[in-house]
Amino acid sequence: MTNSLADGLDFEDMFNLAPVSLWMEDYSGLKQLFDQWRAQGVDDLLAFLKDDPERLRRCSQSYKVLQVNQYTLDLFKAADQESLKSRLHEVFRGDMLESIVNELLALWQGQLSFETRSVNYDLDGRRLDVQVRARVLPGYEDSWSRVLVSLEDVTAEVQGTAQLQQSEQYARDLFEYSPVSLWVEDFSVVKRLMDEVRARGITDFRTFLKVHPEFVTRCMQEIQVIDVNRQTLKMFGAENKAQLLRSLSRIFRGEMYDSFAEQLIDLWDGKLVQQREVVNYGLAGDVLHIHLEFSIMTSHAENWGLVLLSLVDITARKKAEAYLEYLGKHDVLTQLRNRAFYTEELNRLSRKGPWPLSLIAIDMNGLKTVNDERGHAAGDAMLRRMGEVLAKAVDAPACACRIGGDEFMVLLPGTDERGAIALQERILSLLELNNQFYPGHTIHVSMGHACGHEGSPVEAIVQRADQAMYAEKARAYQSKERNRRSSTE
Repeated sequence: MTNSLADGLDFEDMFNLAPVSLWMEDYSGLKQLFDQWRAQGVDDLLAFLKDDPERLRRCSQSYKVLQVNQYTLDLFKAADQESLKSRLHEVFRGDMLESIVNELLALWQGQLSFETRSVNYDLDGRRLDVQVRARVLPGYEDSWSRVLVSLEDVTAEVQGTAQLQQSEQYARDLFEYSPVSLWVEDFSVVKRLMDEVRARGITDFRTFLKVHPEFVTRCMQEIQVIDVNRQTLKMFGAENKAQLLRSLSRIFRGEMYDSFAEQLIDLWDGKLVQQREVVNYGLAGDVLHIHLEFSIMTSHAENWGLVLLSLVDITARKKAEAYLEYLGKHDVLTQLRNRAFYTEELNRLSRKGPWPLSLIAIDMNGLKTVNDERGHAAGDAMLRRMGEVLAKAVDAPACACRIGGDEFMVLLPGTDERGAIALQERILSLLELNNQFYPGHTIHVSMGHACGHEGSPVEAIVQRADQAMYAEKARAYQSKERNRRSSTE
């Protein structure tokens, strides 16, 4: 008797002083409810509970709390046992019902112990995430009238996990919905290949790549694309990531080889963060001018296993720049080179040749009269026709320029006088065809040429070509005047 009493006191002391929340509960009501349902033919408890949510509530109300320890009172902010028991509806509520399904299934299947995560609330209303461990005590297996339950407060852990998941989702959303194309790649094999080259004693990597161009191709093939975002699919015209990854050889080709070689050289020199402009291709074959930013993540600087690339489509900007450059060197009306280009090219030829250098000066006769009598639109039409004739007649490296209102100049590097004369004849022949195509709107021109050899001042060549052209123009007007007088006599 004395030993039994001592044992009883020991248990009470251990129960009450345990540094974890302990509950002694009576599950006999739940056992009776289960027996009743089995007698009714229930064999699938989960489906049975889903058919009527009220059945789950009946299960939770069948539990009876017999006793809790001091740690439990402190955890749930209860003054005493009776205060907690009278307010259990505040402790077990809300999403707690869903969390007890697993323990109900364990007991239904005959398990006398179970472990699960649940949600309780203290009497101040604070949510508690708890790890529940329960055991039907020996001797009570048939009635479930004594069940020892321990609760471990894991709120901080759950909240930390939730915050981590939110942080990961936030980072994922930033990646997935970024307005620029993002690629996550693995360059670890590339690093291994480059390390092997170093180990062979190679120091001049640029020369090595020139001698072994296949190394660049090998490195391109060894890059592993880990992930891309939605903007990448949109930019390259891919329906999904699988299609994009199958088509990498269509995206990275042509000019990309040289760009990637420069990227490898920078990596060889230790530049783990890079930016450059490259050319890629959409899956439809369209050219994409790209501003690429490349960064090996600091955490993977030793093996290059994680690389982030951002690609911004600058095709529209490149087109605008090309058009502005075109406007800077071309005459908009005739599509020929303009005076600025003519001056710049003439200076370049005077320094570098090739010689001999020939020039053809051309002036349209009567354009002012056309502008005065029929309007500038008619005059512009004739200028456009002149541009068409010269564009057709003049082949590179020669070039035709509009240097004034009705003045044109043809630069003929590496061409002697015979070549200049031949081109004049070609221009006149094409002009005659053009006049036949536009009857009633005949274009007349005066032309003069000059040729100079190395050491000749280009200004002197220009002046002689102009003088020859003006002499031709004077003869044309004199002939026209004689014809006019003959017709009036």
